[in-house]
This record gives sequence, C-alpha cells and structure tokens, in this order.
Amino acid sequence: MKEWMSQADAARLRGVSRQAISKLVQKGKLRTLTIGGHVLVHRDDVVNKGSRTQLRESGLVETIKQMLMDAPDQDRADIFDWLRETQQIHPLEVEFGAKAEVILEAIARSSDLTKRGIRGVIAEAVFKVDILDELEDWHDVTPEGDHPYDFLITDGNGEVSIQLKMQRLKEQRPMLASEGYRALDADFWVVETQRTRGGKTSAGEDTRPYKFGEFDLIAVSMHPSTGSWQDFLFTVSSWLLERPESPSQLLKFQPVPKGPDDFWTDDLATAVSWLRSGERKQIQGRRRKES
Repeated sequence: MKEWMSQADAARLRGVSRQAISKLVQKGKLRTLTIGGHVLVHRDDVVNKGSRTQLRESGLVETIKQMLMDAPDQDRADIFDWLRETQQIHPLEVEFGAKAEVILEAIARSSDLTKRGIRGVIAEAVFKVDILDELEDWHDVTPEGDHPYDFLITDGNGEVSIQLKMQRLKEQRPMLASEGYRALDADFWVVETQRTRGGKTSAGEDTRPYKFGEFDLIAVSMHPSTGSWQDFLFTVSSWLLERPESPSQLLKFQPVPKGPDDFWTDDLATAVSWLRSGERKQIQGRRRKES
C-alpha cells in the first residue's frame, strides 16, 4: 500500500493546496483507490502530475518555451536529444525494444507492400476515430474475426458493412485508372479491390477477388492524392464494376473520381441513404469507345 497516499499527504508532498489535489481527482488526472470512504491517490501520479502542475502555475514552462524559441537550432536539437534519452514517445518503443526513430527508419526501409499495409492501418484508425465515432445514433458492432468487411455499424434500423481501401499508389504517386486497365479513363484515380492474400477453392476458383454482396459500402481513403487522412469517398458496393470473366466478382481495379459525383460521395450518411434506397447503378470510369 506504500504506492497509495491520502490527498492531504499528496498536497504536502507537492506543496499545493488540498483543493488542488481534489480538483485533479475530480478531473480524473490521478488514479484513485477508495478504502473505508477515504479516497487515496497514487504516489507516482502525484509526483508526475504535481510536478507539471507546479511548473504551469509558476509560469516556468512558458519561460522555457520562449527560451527555446529564441535559441539557435543546434541548441534546440541538443536539448531534444537530451530529452529523448529519458522521454518515451510511444509505448511501441517498449514493446519493440527500439526507439521511435529506429521504428520509423525500419518503416522507411521496408518494402512497398509493407508501407501499403501501414497506410491501410492508418486509414482504418482515422476512419474509426474521425468518421464513425462522430456519427450520431450509429454504433460500431464490428465482430472479432476475419470478415470480408472492415467495419459493421448499426443505427437500429439495420446493419451496414463497410470495406475500407486505400487509393492506389504507383511509384509513390497516385495511380491512374488507365494504368490499371487500358479500358478505364485516365481522368480517374484507381482503388484495388481484392484481398491481400488469396488462394483457391476446391473447385479451383480464385478466392482473392471480392464477390458482390460481401459488403455493403466501400470507403476509399483519398490521402494519396489529397494529402489528408480525413478525405474519403464512398459508394455502394453493388454499383462497382464486375470482372468480365466472372460477373459475380468485383473487378480488381475500380475507377475512383477525383471528387464527389453522382456515384461517389464524401459523406457516409449519403452513401447509406443510397444503399437503402435500393437504386441500381454502375459507377463511371470506363473509357469511351471511339465512334
């Protein structure tokens, strides 16, 4: 129990008022343990949080910031290197047993396939935090396990499954639809709609392509062309192009416009309304045949 202490002792340890410690508790800034009606606080939190609180109250932090702004670049770099000896940037440094700089260097030196995977994970995280979590009256009910969709959401009126893909890069630039298939329009970007890994069924069918009906909507991260992780385009999966040799499967490369149109929207709620309307369409992007 040595790691736990009363709020009064915490106040004396940090040289602040009892009320200051109480406010930190109310804001959830300190871990607490209630015994016999008495709320105790964790000693480590008191030391760390209290130190920062005192520095803020004294104005020392702002003074240090101003000194760093006025300091030469090399001095700031030296101080940063000194701080990095004791300050952890991310818990992955402990998990991997390597500094953040080494982890980033490893990513920089990795293959294009690995980087594509990392970009995909970032896009999924942004989509969850900035899009799904901001929706009103919707809940993320994505089950654990391997599914043909990345997210499953519900608003009480039915579930909607969403597959998320990255706009495709080629040689570190946005890939044109015509570079996927010559029959597609060069004015469109492209997204690759197939599984990362594939195999064969007992009947010899390729399992890598997605089939129509495996997910309701597709969300495409447009970061490669816009530079913003918050930019997505959505459409109804049944509106996508089919494989000529297997009409039940999605075409590997799907054309994506450079902005919203009558078939793609940057608003998820609009895409859901399209889906629920039952309207039958097919996205544009095929090259017009010469007459």
